[in-house]
Amino acid sequence: MSEAEDIGRVLKDAEVDFLLSKATVTMKSPLENIEAGDFKIENAKEGDTLDIPRWAAEELAQLNIADLAEEPFEMEMYKALSREKMMGPFQLSKLPADFYVRMRRRLVYLRVGAEAGRVRKEDIERVRTSCYDLVGMRLGKLISLASTSTGMGDFAENITPEEKAFFGVSKSISKEWKEAILEGS
Repeated sequence: MSEAEDIGRVLKDAEVDFLLSKATVTMKSPLENIEAGDFKIENAKEGDTLDIPRWAAEELAQLNIADLAEEPFEMEMYKALSREKMMGPFQLSKLPADFYVRMRRRLVYLRVGAEAGRVRKEDIERVRTSCYDLVGMRLGKLISLASTSTGMGDFAENITPEEKAFFGVSKSISKEWKEAILEGS
């Protein structure tokens, strides 16, 4: 398996874990006898708060049957970008393990919303630009760290599974490149 396939597998696994994680919703409409696989809602009244799998929560929110009880991703992303800008060149701020999964899903949601006329194109561009800025900053720091003798132990708790996979690949490539260049010197 190639390194790119390894990173792709990490992304896919992270998304599955995210969709199976619990999310809290507040019901906007009553709902009875809903069943999908192992998931079941027998009786939920308007105003009830439920902890259900995220995939089900997103479906109910999209159908306007429930509201997800969480901070909008844009706010979290802007905070993360601000924190990252304050960190030094070899320091990474802490990101939640599901950060990039949520980023990808939010960008898709905004793109689809823009195509349907529900989201202004300026709003999606502002979010997309900030996402690219954050990813670029973190990639630059990870590449810099991968080219040093620093091990991941110094910052492992601050990075996501996707970043861990990228760091491992970058570290390996950096080591091979250095050995090829400096061999025999």
